[in-house]
Amino acid sequence: MTNGFKYDTNWCVITGAPSSGKTSVIDELSKRGYPIQTEVARELIEECLRHGMTLAEIRGTEYVQEMQRKILRFKLAREAALDEKKLVFADRGTPDSIVYFKLAGVDAKQAIDASRTYHYRAVFMLDRLPLVKDGVRTESDEQAEKIGAQIASAYTALGYDLIAVPVLPVPDRVDFILEKLAMPKHKE
Repeated sequence: MTNGFKYDTNWCVITGAPSSGKTSVIDELSKRGYPIQTEVARELIEECLRHGMTLAEIRGTEYVQEMQRKILRFKLAREAALDEKKLVFADRGTPDSIVYFKLAGVDAKQAIDASRTYHYRAVFMLDRLPLVKDGVRTESDEQAEKIGAQIASAYTALGYDLIAVPVLPVPDRVDFILEKLAMPKHKE
């Protein structure tokens, strides 16, 4: 047990503000043969959109709180199914939920407690890229900046030393991450 966490893991988190390139980095890691976990929130939002909900409905006050709780439940279920000893790169970690709970007006205690279950090997905080709106992302540039700062604070409050990943082309960002972990550029 490390610093109040129940389990140590070999998992690495790729996190950052909206539009920081997390999904592109995760996709590149996967192409190089590394095991990944995709972002739960994006998957659930896209599923809701496929079932006819609008983004305004999903992000509306009536639904957003339950959506954040559902994201946390799914994230915890995914983590529980992983082997703690195996290297896995995750698009966002459980502590990201602390920030999104607060933004949704939900008491963050459940997310804080859940974030103390698994201790990640490393947390990589991607520097922001220019904001690109898509079918899921709705934040303004200012909101994205604040969210990024809050995410960094949530992880550091739990005792993580964040590894800042500078803005570089995606392959170079992945090389940077793998070098920090002393891992080969392609999984053998």
